[in-house]
Amino acid sequence: MRIGGVVVENPVALAPMAGVTDSIFRRICKAMGAGLVVTEMVSSKGLLHNNHRSAELLAFTDQERPIAIQIFGSDPEIMGKAAKQISALEPDIVDINMGCPTPKIVKNGDGAALMRDPDLAARVVESVAANVSCPVTVKLRRGWDAASPPAAKIAPLLEKAGAQGFTVHGRYREQFYRGKADWECIAEVKAAVNVPVWGNGDVDSPDAALKMMEQTGCDGVMIGRAALGNPWIFREVTYYLRYGDYLPKPSLRERMDLALAHLQEEASVVGEVDGVKRMRSQLAWYTKGFPGAAAVRQRLNQAVTVAEVREILASCLKLEEI
Repeated sequence: MRIGGVVVENPVALAPMAGVTDSIFRRICKAMGAGLVVTEMVSSKGLLHNNHRSAELLAFTDQERPIAIQIFGSDPEIMGKAAKQISALEPDIVDINMGCPTPKIVKNGDGAALMRDPDLAARVVESVAANVSCPVTVKLRRGWDAASPPAAKIAPLLEKAGAQGFTVHGRYREQFYRGKADWECIAEVKAAVNVPVWGNGDVDSPDAALKMMEQTGCDGVMIGRAALGNPWIFREVTYYLRYGDYLPKPSLRERMDLALAHLQEEASVVGEVDGVKRMRSQLAWYTKGFPGAAAVRQRLNQAVTVAEVREILASCLKLEEI
């Protein structure tokens, strides 16, 4: 797949997820076969106000390339200035979030709220594209709701404004992540534009990835929640799309080893106590399906050191061997 001048080798991407897809997790997913990774969404206003957290979210390494930095906002001028600031970091792609459904984002007219105003959305894209030298892409939903303009009507306007690719999540804003994703809207966007389209929503297995691509004609799939505690999904999907066969699932030992390696990386960056706190939800995902998983998660939530986590995970292996 080619997005502008950027070549994406594998048609499987890691979706941005707040509080999850930091540089460490992105590197893990890249190593597992993700063709593209995307940063956590960054506030355009936060960047211009030199917000420390916003700047922190921009950090990435060459190991993560090709990488998209995702920004959100609804003021064309501010978005353009933020994009220019981001451009200095030389990301491969700048992605505009028009899909986030959370109240604290949409109440300011940002995220999925932009889909209610296609003309404003187009001006945002135009401003961002004018201030960067890399391709600009847009994350959309099916629409704000059934009464609002659908993604297939909005996407051509954004393409004309400078968008060189789209990700389409198959749910309305009001659904958040509930119910079944409607893949037909992905097919409709693909038919309406002349640039690559990623499909997103309910891709949780190699079979689902292939089914989405065949059903919608999308160029690739973007995986979010199904990668939580399971970055192996990128390897599995890539292999299946290429060879039509399944890779074996990771063993309990492999899952434990990666969870620990992930934790140790986090601890080396933010310190042991904060690293363990930050990783609690991730560890819960990694340990899904472990022997006595509920009790394991309870113990992990009380752990404060890497050594404690290691001991808890090791006890799971002993239980499996009994």
